Amino acid sequence: MNYEELIKQMALEDERFIVMTAENRALIRNLPPILKERFIDTGITEQTMVGAAAGLALRGRIPVIHALATFLTLRAFEFIRTDVGIAQLPVKLSSFVPGFLSDGNGPTHQAIEDIALMRGIPGMQVFAPADEEDMLLALPHIWTSPYPSYVRINTRKPVYQHDANYQIGKAEVVSKGEDVTILVYGMLFEQALVAKELLEQQGKSVGLVNLRSLKPVDEEVLLEAARGSQLVVTLEDHFLTGGLYSILAETLLQHRTTANVFPIALKERWYKPALLPEVLEYEGFTGKKIAEKIAKELVQIGV
Repeated sequence: MNYEELIKQMALEDERFIVMTAENRALIRNLPPILKERFIDTGITEQTMVGAAAGLALRGRIPVIHALATFLTLRAFEFIRTDVGIAQLPVKLSSFVPGFLSDGNGPTHQAIEDIALMRGIPGMQVFAPADEEDMLLALPHIWTSPYPSYVRINTRKPVYQHDANYQIGKAEVVSKGEDVTILVYGMLFEQALVAKELLEQQGKSVGLVNLRSLKPVDEEVLLEAARGSQLVVTLEDHFLTGGLYSILAETLLQHRTTANVFPIALKERWYKPALLPEVLEYEGFTGKKIAEKIAKELVQIGV
């Protein structure tokens, strides 16, 4: 099963599903002859696509729309906010190449503020699967949710056997740790696994949480990490502002809880364009470099 097969299956079983794209057919290129009039390519017109999707949703359809993450969330933001968000329509936004997955592209194509933008829309659900398996477990739940939803599409091959009991708003707890807990979402889950193993080789007790869902977020797991570990690390391919670091801070403040928090994110700049392995190495997001940063921070707080 892959993304195209899953959406084809969903659409053939339920005629309410409409597949739309703004000339981004990479994952759905074989669907036009199968879905026929229920496959709509609006061309490079993200705003038009979102507006049309809202109209279809008003008439009982479930549009699943596709575009590059940066153009979907930035160019069409007002349409998502106004046409979809205010009306609370079940439009499903599938964003291609978000975060570091837009390797090889410069700042214009780097969606590293998308989580902040989408979670700021009332009623919008926000998801960032760890890999292809995690995504395929999540999508049936997301697509049948009555809420508007934003998904960071991730087709990277899995390196971990994910919990098949997927629930919107529930995180996947890989391990619990007394010294440090790493909170992560999306494609950096793979690097977090490597960092966890390296830190454990140094004798550290390491927790690892795959958030899966950023809105709604699993507040219970965030609070447990803050109360049960000496250090909480937020790891994300996103700007520091508005992403997981902000989500954790808001949650802790709301519950009058504090913790030693160490964010690993992009701070006030876009990342250097290169192929993904080079991006991770240059920006310091490989498992090895993440482990080194966390080890240094643990020393700083006396752990």
